[in-house]
Amino acid sequence: MNINLARISTIITFEIVRLFKTKRGLLALLAFATIWFIILYYFVSSASATVTSHSFESMAEKLFGALGLSALLDWPVAEYAIYWLVAIYFFPSFALLVCSDQFCSDKQRGTLRFITLRTTRAELVLGRYLGQLLIMAILILLTSIATTILASVRDISLLSDSIWLGSKLSLEILIVVMPFIALMSLLNTFVTSARLAIVAATLFFALGPLIVTFIEYQFGQTFYLNLLFPGEQISRVLSQSSVGVSQYLLPLIQTVVLLITSHLIMKRASL
Repeated sequence: MNINLARISTIITFEIVRLFKTKRGLLALLAFATIWFIILYYFVSSASATVTSHSFESMAEKLFGALGLSALLDWPVAEYAIYWLVAIYFFPSFALLVCSDQFCSDKQRGTLRFITLRTTRAELVLGRYLGQLLIMAILILLTSIATTILASVRDISLLSDSIWLGSKLSLEILIVVMPFIALMSLLNTFVTSARLAIVAATLFFALGPLIVTFIEYQFGQTFYLNLLFPGEQISRVLSQSSVGVSQYLLPLIQTVVLLITSHLIMKRASL
């Protein structure tokens, strides 16, 4: 399979331009900025102040301990403990919305056939995926920088710890998000609109676990079909108590499998 990096780079650039230089993209960014202003100002800032307060210290230890999150209290930057709890669930959900239109609009307009005359379908799938991944990386990095600024305003001595912790968590969140973007790539090969892609993703996560549970109950054994669902490892990495490289292999494997499946379906699809 011949992959042209120049054509992939062009597709990635188009995805970035579509977000940052179109009315729809700018409105999405404005909504994102508004949501994260509320999260940082009203949740991260106030919650971190509560966690670091001596009067609430014992209560915070009991609460985090009951949830299995005691390791987060040992972090030098309290803001990032709250940021992590919010971001690890927010960004995968947000990715399903933002990345819901990778091929759908082109299918409706009939431009997908025109695009594939100038690039291979493998390059199109990979380029659109990498473009969406880069967009999510930028958004994650921006929220991490905002959290670093918030912590540094409270105590400037936390700047170096904030930068290190922010970089580490940004990478971990990006890895968690990767299969969610790949899932939307796969769904875009089936459906004809972004709205249907979101509905399909919702049904996948809502009904999928129920079907898996029913199958395992009927056969009386575990088939590990839950590994098919992106985000399955989130509950294990959330506490950050014993996070290893192996726990991030699952989302990487899921991403590769989903992208290969997307390519195979796109390769045989009639445009």
